Amino acid sequence: MSSSSYTVINPADESVVSVVEHVDLAGTDDAIARAVDAQKKWARLAPAARAGALRDFAAAVDADIETLAGLETRNSGHPIGQARWEAGHVRDVLNYYSASPERLFGTQIPVAGGLDVTFHEPLGVVGVITPWNFPMTIAAWGFVPALAAGNAVLLKPAEWTPLTSIRLGELGLEAGLPEGLFQVLPGRGSVVGNRFVTHEAVRKVVFTGSTAVGKQIMAGCADQVKRVTLELGGKSANIVFDDSDLEKAAATAPYSVFDNAGQDCCARSRILVQESVYERFMELLEPAVKGVKVGDPTDEATEMGPLVSAAHHAAVSDYVPADAPVAFRGTAPTGPGFWFAPTVLLPASGTDRTVTDEIFGPVVTVQRFKDEAEGVRMANDTEYGLSGSIWTRDVSRALRVSRAIESGNLSVNSHSSVRYSTPFGGFKQSGLGRELGPDAPLAFTDTKNVFISVEELS
Repeated sequence: MSSSSYTVINPADESVVSVVEHVDLAGTDDAIARAVDAQKKWARLAPAARAGALRDFAAAVDADIETLAGLETRNSGHPIGQARWEAGHVRDVLNYYSASPERLFGTQIPVAGGLDVTFHEPLGVVGVITPWNFPMTIAAWGFVPALAAGNAVLLKPAEWTPLTSIRLGELGLEAGLPEGLFQVLPGRGSVVGNRFVTHEAVRKVVFTGSTAVGKQIMAGCADQVKRVTLELGGKSANIVFDDSDLEKAAATAPYSVFDNAGQDCCARSRILVQESVYERFMELLEPAVKGVKVGDPTDEATEMGPLVSAAHHAAVSDYVPADAPVAFRGTAPTGPGFWFAPTVLLPASGTDRTVTDEIFGPVVTVQRFKDEAEGVRMANDTEYGLSGSIWTRDVSRALRVSRAIESGNLSVNSHSSVRYSTPFGGFKQSGLGRELGPDAPLAFTDTKNVFISVEELS
């Protein structure tokens, strides 16, 4: 495989899916130039026209859900049911933000001597760099509100999983988006992604990925005081108190971490259980873990597919050597494919690397805590702060712990993390800025203040 292309491998059977040509530096610069021209025309369109264009895009995605889902299953190994949901989510995000162009309200501020008003002006060209774990959905969180706010968007998908992003670019054009307005540029991060950082015409970079790379992007953008939104790593806690519904907490815990084979920055990969109910919780957890259906992603009944690549399989496997403190495991297919059985570990201490590192695979640790104070301390004992769950029947405790946990997205008695109608983002080294929610388009604008002097009548 040359650096000018990438061979896409189906992670379920290791067959070749396709070869994707990479965009080089000259191609990236050309795309940026075309985006600059397209953005100026797009921003001049009436808000209702831009809203209509986004609705047309949503309709095109809706008509193509089976194609998109099939691509994601072959490229990423996502179970087909999950992949259909993801394609539908892209449609829903487009429909949700299609209301934004006509609702980017400024304000009128009372001042002496005249009229003061504010406007939300689009930034210009936005570069969106997406990860390989949820290619469609995370792309939409960036490119849709940016388009709604009047910007042009260049999307660089992850090298491993470019196929659904490429198809979304085609659907945008088929739906009638202007040429150059929304371009998908498959390529290497060191070429395409880095050019987003260094090119002066790209006014903002949106990055989802590892904390280490996010720091590099943030440092690079500082040279031009370029805006960034960063959604980075996570090592979230699932805190189970002794007054919780233990049956429900145990039954749902596997799906809070093994969904997408654990390749999820919101995965609740640390289960913290109050010691008085620890033994009972573990008794309930084992059949729940062994009940996760791991297998052929094209099977409608499959709940968890393979890991995305051979390289990632090796990285995850390194955390579970032969002498690892395994409590129990689920099952996974053998033979071709990057399969990894759901695994529960009992680490010896909170400093074990399985507790501190983002493994990004179907591996979860379980630890005990004595009381509420210790549970909160253990949950916060991480450089990350993205998501988490709290299980308790005590409303006061739920509120206290929710306020005490240093995390951007928490669920009480559930594991929900991301809705397009609510803001999403992390504390500490899990990121910077927020995506989604009603205010997301504002993150792709500059606020302009205009004072108009009014002469007094004599």
